[in-house]
Amino acid sequence: MTRSLLAASVAILLATIGTHAQTTAPATSNQPAADQGTADQGSDQAASDDDKQAPIPFEGGQLTITQPEQDGEKVLSYDGKQLASNYDVFFDKIVKIGDVNVALVDVGDGGNQCGPAKVIVWKKDGEIETTTVEQDECGAPPAAVSDSAIYFVPYLLPGDSKPALQWSPTEGLTTSGNLTYTPEPGTDWKDVDPSKYDNIIDAFHNEAVYKAGQALLGNDMPDMATSLLVGGGTEKTASGAFYATGCVPHDCGGNDGFMAVDPAKQKVYFARRGDNGEPQAWPPVKDWPADIKKAYEDAQGSGN
Repeated sequence: MTRSLLAASVAILLATIGTHAQTTAPATSNQPAADQGTADQGSDQAASDDDKQAPIPFEGGQLTITQPEQDGEKVLSYDGKQLASNYDVFFDKIVKIGDVNVALVDVGDGGNQCGPAKVIVWKKDGEIETTTVEQDECGAPPAAVSDSAIYFVPYLLPGDSKPALQWSPTEGLTTSGNLTYTPEPGTDWKDVDPSKYDNIIDAFHNEAVYKAGQALLGNDMPDMATSLLVGGGTEKTASGAFYATGCVPHDCGGNDGFMAVDPAKQKVYFARRGDNGEPQAWPPVKDWPADIKKAYEDAQGSGN
C-alpha cells in the first residue's frame, strides 16, 4: 500500500457521499463556479439536436464537444485545441479542487461493456492541461470529489483487489491504497436470504458463502463472478437450494455462468463455460445433488 489505509477509507466514504452527484444530470443542472459562467443555451441548432452539446465556458475560454463527421468520433476541444476524442464524449461537471477549477468529461467507446474514461481538464500557468483516468482499460471508477482531491474508487467483484486512485492539481494522479472485496463480517449461513438479491452475486456479501466459494474457486472467483454479471433474480429447487444463471456482458452464449447455494447443507456450486467453450465446474458436476444438477442441465438446454 503506497499511502495510508486511512486515505483509502476516506475514498470509500467520499464515493458513498458522491454517488448521488454522479447520477444527477450534468452541465446546466449544476451550479457553476463563481468565474465559470453558464453554458450557452442560445443555439437553436444545439437545442434541436440531443447529440449536440452547447459550449461550456471554462477558465476564460470554451470547452466544446463536436462531431466533425456524421457517425464519426466526437471531439473535445478547448478554444480549438483538441483534448480528447471518442464515439461518446459528454460533459459531466465543473468542480473546485483547492482554488483550481476542474472540468470533468466522460470519454468512451459507447455501449455498456465498459464505462467511459474520465478526462480531467484544468489550467496551469495559463496553459490547459488534461489527465485521463482509466482502470483495466475499461473506463474510470466512480469519482467522488472532496475539497482537496478527486477520488476514484473501483467497483469490486468477489475475489477482486484493485487500487483506489486520487487526483489533485498539485500531486497529479496517485494511488491512495489497495482495496480488496470483503464480505460482511460475522454473517453466516442462517443469514442467507435470496429474496434480497438482485443478482446471485449478492450472495457473496455473506461471509460464509464467500469463504465456501473462495475455497472452491481460488483465483477463478473474479472470472466466475464476471460470468454472472448479466442476470436477474434467483430460483429455488425442491430441496430449498437457490440458483441463477448469467453471462459476461456482450458475450452471452459464449461465456456463461451458473451458481447455486444450499444454505441448509452449507454448500455452493459453480459452473462456467469460459473462453475455450468448455464448461468447468466446482466441484465436478458428478458430485452435485440431483436437483441442482437438473437445474444446471435445464439452464444449459435453455441456451444460458
